[in-house]
Amino acid sequence: MVNGKTFRATVNEKHTFDEIKGELDIIPTADGNFHIIQDNLSYNAEVLGTNYNEKVFELKINGVIYEVKLEDEYDQLVKRLGLSVVTHQVVKDINAPMPGLVLEVSIEAGQEVEEGTPLLILEAMKMENVIKAPGTGVVKKVNVSKGEAVEKNHLLIEME
Repeated sequence: MVNGKTFRATVNEKHTFDEIKGELDIIPTADGNFHIIQDNLSYNAEVLGTNYNEKVFELKINGVIYEVKLEDEYDQLVKRLGLSVVTHQVVKDINAPMPGLVLEVSIEAGQEVEEGTPLLILEAMKMENVIKAPGTGVVKKVNVSKGEAVEKNHLLIEME
C-alpha cells in the first residue's frame, strides 16, 4: 500500500505480488534516489528508467536491478474484464503548428513511422522545431519540400 492505494507489482516479468504487506516509508535522498524502510528493513533505491504510459519502472534496489510494472485497481479490473486500452494513436494528417521555413524533410511517401519519429525540421523565429509523428502510420504524401515557406495549419504530410 502506497499513499493509501494498493498496487499489484510484477517484478522482472516473473514474480507477481498482489499486495505488498505493510506500509512503506519512502524518503527521497537525491534526484531519483530513495531510502525505503519496510518492517524495520532498510533499502536504498534508485530509479534508472521510467515508462509512465505502461507504468513500468527500472529500479536498482540495494545494487540489484529490477523492472517493476505497477497495476492499480483500475488496471487490474480492465485486465480481469478482458478489455484492452488502446495506446497507439493512428496519425491522419500533419499540419504546420506555426508559420515557418522547412529546413529538412526526413521522410518520404510510403514510409512507415512510429510515434516520435522525426518527420521534418521547421524553422520559426530563428528556432529549429523538429516535427515528430504523434502516432503510428504510413506516409501517403509529403506536401512540402526543403526551403519552402509555410503558414500555420498548412498541410505538411498526408498519412494513411
